[in-house]
Amino acid sequence: MKLTAKLLTAAALLTASATAMAHPGHTEGGFTSGLLHPMLGLDHLLAMAAIGFWSVRQSNTMKNATPAFVIGGMILGATLAWGGLSLPGVETGITFSVLVAGILIATLAKLPTAVGGTLVGAFMLFHGFAHGAEMPAGATLAAYLAGFSIATLAITLVGRGLGSLMMKADSKFSRGVGGVLAVAGAYLAAA
Repeated sequence: MKLTAKLLTAAALLTASATAMAHPGHTEGGFTSGLLHPMLGLDHLLAMAAIGFWSVRQSNTMKNATPAFVIGGMILGATLAWGGLSLPGVETGITFSVLVAGILIATLAKLPTAVGGTLVGAFMLFHGFAHGAEMPAGATLAAYLAGFSIATLAITLVGRGLGSLMMKADSKFSRGVGGVLAVAGAYLAAA
């Protein structure tokens, strides 16, 4: 029960910190900037938490591999940005990830690991590209990467913890969470 209280507290703090959807340049040092970036964009925060939440109902392989898919996609996306490559539709991909993750949760969808892993990796590719493209000038790449990797894993694991908690409740609650996330994703896409 103590873990549940900690997860709920962490989720509340992460949500409270997400007052801005925009991703303005963060002026803190590389590590701090990387750590804050996923938490200060509502779209990033919702997508990562939703993926963690959704992963709980997947096969053990998918559930256990989700953090690797999340971080792998993030790092690949950031690497593309740092390499000067372009990725069309980044913001659309980010908001679409919130919408689709909400739908997956609302429908209690179970996907094969190859499909689910590819989807998660693709979603995180867009998020990682945005993080990489918005690295502050003068920030140390390794510190920034470490910061956003830690924050991303923390948000995903908080989502997983909340998903585990919701599995003990009626599935209507999980469906409701998914519906709210899908509506939030649609709103972010339209905004």
